[in-house]
Amino acid sequence: MTNKTKTKKLRVTLVKSTNKKLQSHKACVCGLGLRRIGHVVEVQNTPENRGMINAVNYLLKVEEI
Repeated sequence: MTNKTKTKKLRVTLVKSTNKKLQSHKACVCGLGLRRIGHVVEVQNTPENRGMINAVNYLLKVEEI
């Protein structure tokens, strides 16, 4: 049997608007799958997703699952 490690998931909530924000920050929010304020998505805890979350952390609320 192989030793498989479970990757944790992150619950990401958009808590602030993307109006008047940088285009690259809007793209990060869209890339995470968030559409509107209060929208919640669950994403894998990968370096790519972590990078997008860190870029727009002032717009998000993040919880580990």
